[in-house]
Amino acid sequence: MKRIFINTWMLLVLGMGGVWRATAQQANSEQQPNFILIFTDDQGYGDLGTYGNPTIRTPHIDQLAAEGQKWTNFYVAANVCTPSRAGLLTGRLPIRSGMQGEKRRVLFPDSKGGLPLSEQTIARVLKQKKYRTGIVGKWHLGSRPEFLPTKHGFDYYYGIPYSNDMDRVDSVPYQQAITQPKNEYFQVPLLRNEEIIERPAIQNTLTERYTKEAIGFITKNKGEPFFLYLAHSMPHVPLFANEKFKGKSARGIYGDVIEEIDWSVGQIIETLKKQGLDKNTYVVFVTDNGPWKIFKELGGSSGPLYGAKGNSYEGGVRVPAIFWGPGQVRPGQVTAIGSTLDILSTFAALAGVDLPQDRVYDGYNLSNVLRDSHAKGPRDEMFYYHASQLVAVRKGPFKLLLYGNSEWAYPDKLVRLDAPKLFNLNEDISESNDIAAQYPDVVQALQNLAEEHRRGIKPVVSQLDLL
Repeated sequence: MKRIFINTWMLLVLGMGGVWRATAQQANSEQQPNFILIFTDDQGYGDLGTYGNPTIRTPHIDQLAAEGQKWTNFYVAANVCTPSRAGLLTGRLPIRSGMQGEKRRVLFPDSKGGLPLSEQTIARVLKQKKYRTGIVGKWHLGSRPEFLPTKHGFDYYYGIPYSNDMDRVDSVPYQQAITQPKNEYFQVPLLRNEEIIERPAIQNTLTERYTKEAIGFITKNKGEPFFLYLAHSMPHVPLFANEKFKGKSARGIYGDVIEEIDWSVGQIIETLKKQGLDKNTYVVFVTDNGPWKIFKELGGSSGPLYGAKGNSYEGGVRVPAIFWGPGQVRPGQVTAIGSTLDILSTFAALAGVDLPQDRVYDGYNLSNVLRDSHAKGPRDEMFYYHASQLVAVRKGPFKLLLYGNSEWAYPDKLVRLDAPKLFNLNEDISESNDIAAQYPDVVQALQNLAEEHRRGIKPVVSQLDLL
């Protein structure tokens, strides 16, 4: 009798435990996830320890990759800053929104254009589910009041409106200002929402202050779903090192700057854990384009890739990308093709938001790969643009290059190749072996794909060329 009572009691307890687990799982599934997108400027594919750099110490980012997913075939929407950021936030190739230019490759302080208000940013999309949205760092999608982040779905903005080498004092030669930088050489403003709170921005402490602002945003909004876009101003030149990190890296000042960004990542993750948010937050670390190699030791490394910022070789557009989310992102190295164009669709799917169907998107939902690092990714092709010119196309492992320029690139002229070049990127990551003559059928198929894509592009006014 006693045994029957004990067994019955155990079944009851186990049953109640099962009900509790089911209820907890249901509650967790109904809880909106948080999103943190960390975006660096001009950081190369080879500038992190986890991607093979032998001298720059990035333990926090390396740990992020070890606990999450490290993507090795991840691309940006464009090979320079403004169009790359437009593609990231809208999930659309920049040419669809006019965020590409022939006269100017990026926006400048005197530019009259900016990201059109008709575009749907990640922030605006997530607002449909009542997300709190904030950007800390560099914007570079229009500095006029009508184009600032607060007009594009962000509740809060703290940062600089364009690149940190702009608003240079005319009396100081550019080369001197870059190689021997002083804060007073660049009259870049620091904004809070729409108000200038500091000019010139004291750049030595920007990374530290960005980090504090980001932590403040997380802490303030921990009780509701949030999206934080942390867009670091560096390692774009001029390089300003914080005194706490100056001279600490074997890689010189460039390494000092990267190692402070790594510290910043560590602070963000520590905050999530302290606030009990780590199990319900996706963190993505990615950069905006390849390294600016013309500045030599002041620029970064594209590692095994050929090319740099401003061209459409792999070194200009393939970037480090890490997805982290304990219990949500299955750890592993992902070799599937992905892009910053996919982040909008992925975040929307994870948040349960339907994207507006009145426009063409160039992104894919990567959530199935986040759940299983070995899953087949939805993206099998990539279109490479230089301003409004389609210069290359990739499908599977094959990349067809139609135009070329110098390895060190930006600023540099684009040259149409006499004959297209074909590379198998799975076997030739550095694009050193042209196999077009061996695979004429693949060349033709990719040319057809490029032509089909061009027919789907509708011309719009270039926002970058509005002066």
